[in-house]
Amino acid sequence: MHSSSLVELPNGDLLACWFEGSGERKADDVKIMGARLQRGKQKWGKPFVMADTPGFPDCNPILFLNQRNELFLFWIVVKSNRWEESILKYKRANAYLDEGAPQWNWQDLILLKPGNGFQQVIQEKFKALPNRGLSWAEYAPQYEKMLVEAAAEKTKRQSGWMTRTLPLFLDSGRLLLPLYSDGFNFSLIAYTDDFGQHWQVSEPLVGYGNVQPSLIQEKGGAIHAYMRDNGDFPGRVMRSVSVDNGETWQAVEDIPIQNPGASLHMLKLQDGRWLMVNNNLEEGRNQLHLNLSEDEGKSWQTLMIIEESEKPSDSFSYPTLIQAASGLVHLSYSYRSNNQKSIVHAQLKF
Repeated sequence: MHSSSLVELPNGDLLACWFEGSGERKADDVKIMGARLQRGKQKWGKPFVMADTPGFPDCNPILFLNQRNELFLFWIVVKSNRWEESILKYKRANAYLDEGAPQWNWQDLILLKPGNGFQQVIQEKFKALPNRGLSWAEYAPQYEKMLVEAAAEKTKRQSGWMTRTLPLFLDSGRLLLPLYSDGFNFSLIAYTDDFGQHWQVSEPLVGYGNVQPSLIQEKGGAIHAYMRDNGDFPGRVMRSVSVDNGETWQAVEDIPIQNPGASLHMLKLQDGRWLMVNNNLEEGRNQLHLNLSEDEGKSWQTLMIIEESEKPSDSFSYPTLIQAASGLVHLSYSYRSNNQKSIVHAQLKF
């Protein structure tokens, strides 16, 4: 059980999803599962299947309601058991309040077409990034050259874009869907201005291993993407900023929060404060932290350690944060300890 997502439904119920099976991308029995927590109850209902592509792994699901209160499930189907061959799929439901799985009334693929400028942006962004130091002096140019050459191939730049974190809705009605690629080892934002009928892509968020972006917006409109660090040691949370509604992005930078190559999630509270849940470590995932910023990301303080274990093999990871209409914050994350695997749901008051 891994990579959970949460949504609050209009009647106050919670709906969760995750993927499970005998492995991840290498196991063809992996499917998307779901469960409900009815409003006022303390126990989650019996799990049910949300999506299952026969013979292929289904992974990295996210759940959300759009501005019309339509329920969406986005996820990836992994071709050839390789992340970089993943295909984006989605389902939509208008009837989802009854017990069991939602009544899906539409399913489709999301096909993205980064244009010819994709390659040029990658080349320019690599030149704008800070020097990586002596340890990268010999190998970094080859790494960059390989990615620039890969970007010239339509097949490579149009496939392998994966979900992980929740979308961001702008006041204009635009929806920003954060994506990343294990092939390119950086991120991209898909966006729609017509409720998902048509999709466009931002320029890539180019860096050395910045993946699984989580989006949050300042009062002034600037959008921040906070990302996992899949680059060289020491790992740090990575960030990029857009000032044009997610279409172009500033150079990726490290911020002084540790990251061990693990997913994180952002949430803007109703009072304007920012939350970040992450593994604030350089190695391992045996601690899960909740951090708070009262100045829109300029500074951060650790509020609490949510999970902690002395065993380096234990893992508390892939969190998702949402705030209910009541103000209660809901957190879900993957829990692996003593050969037990589950999804944990926690409630927090602010």
